[in-house]
Amino acid sequence: MSRTKDMTTGSPAKHIVTFALPLILANVGQQLYMIADAAIVGRGVGVKALAAVGATDWSYWLILWTVIGLTQGFSTFVSRSFGEGNYKLMNQTIATTTMLCGAIGALFTIVGLIAAKPLLLLLNTPDDILSGAIIYLVTMIAGTLVVVAYNMAGSILRALGDGKSPLIAMVIAALMNIGLDCLFVFVFKWGIFSAALASVIAQGISFLYCLNCLSRIDFIYLDKDAWKIDIQLMKDLISFGIPVALRFIIISLGGIILQSSINIQGSVFIAGYAATNKIFGLLDCTSLSLGLACCTFLAQNYGAGKYDRVKQGVRTAVKIACVTAIAVTAATLLARESLMKLFLDANEAGGSQALAVAVRYLTIMAVSLIILYIQHVFSSALEAMGISVWSMWSGVSEFVGRVFMAKVALEWIGPDALFISEPVAWLSSTLLLVLPYFWYKRKLLV
Repeated sequence: MSRTKDMTTGSPAKHIVTFALPLILANVGQQLYMIADAAIVGRGVGVKALAAVGATDWSYWLILWTVIGLTQGFSTFVSRSFGEGNYKLMNQTIATTTMLCGAIGALFTIVGLIAAKPLLLLLNTPDDILSGAIIYLVTMIAGTLVVVAYNMAGSILRALGDGKSPLIAMVIAALMNIGLDCLFVFVFKWGIFSAALASVIAQGISFLYCLNCLSRIDFIYLDKDAWKIDIQLMKDLISFGIPVALRFIIISLGGIILQSSINIQGSVFIAGYAATNKIFGLLDCTSLSLGLACCTFLAQNYGAGKYDRVKQGVRTAVKIACVTAIAVTAATLLARESLMKLFLDANEAGGSQALAVAVRYLTIMAVSLIILYIQHVFSSALEAMGISVWSMWSGVSEFVGRVFMAKVALEWIGPDALFISEPVAWLSSTLLLVLPYFWYKRKLLV
């Protein structure tokens, strides 16, 4: 029991903050080794290699974010049954989640490997970076089952209130990833392929550690009864998880369309854009972690029927989100140019132009972060109450925002439309989460 946390009593602020901190550190660790990939590729291989990696971002995120959405949706059921004290249902849910994730991971791997090259060609990936982009994307997709396994195990631990174990796993994996990056790139000279390979290996280490932690929790007992196929439970998980996953799928599709407009700007622009996206992942992980902590707290209390604590938790989370966003924005603005120089050498051909693109894009992203933080809080609140359909509609709203900026506004205001596409998408999405929350609050939290 020591690895879990009952959040149905005690201070909501204390629960959310203390649970969010290890999640933030874990996600920072994950982002740091992704940053290490990009920095080592950019500095060790070159600007075009960084552009090749960046050209795959949205294509790979289509798979990664879908996996995150599904595992997060499935784990909400684990959290609610844990809050109810129904360990039998909790174990059945864990077993069913494992079966579903295995099937989904295999499907994504097969489809992804087949579609990788045609998709990059469809997105007008420049010829001078196409081969490198294909190598990186195919290698990452080949490791999909590993990524699914880690996200599943980590989400189950978090659903039970254990944020420390995923943190420790990520620290170990981050150190290994950076070490392997340096070995593969600077010693073995394997180029872009090595960065993807190191990431997959690191995710595998994370999964093994989380699996060991799950095996030590005494009330997790996956006996024969737990593994019996429960069609109704499977339907419930899928019907709840699919709208959450669809949100990320739709968001990613909008991003892929956005990527096609970015690619037309050339490899130097892509490199600057890619550098900012790597740092943005570091900034976003705090908002994502806060959302996950909020979801666990709210789901446990909703499962326990403590609706006043649910409402109090949402109010508290919004306040924490605003304060955190302002602090992160200020720190980013102070360090923006130094951060971009981690990836880009201004003395290399095209380096100074790519650096200018990166700094401008990062500035716009940083000042808009508060919108994203609020979005994660209200998305988690609705999911904790068992309402996932609005996650899908918020994804549709983000899709429309990105596509409008990439294909319509781009013709009116030029490349600046690409810089402000993310804030526009976040704002439209947030509105479709905040308004439904207050409607359901009156209906369900009484």
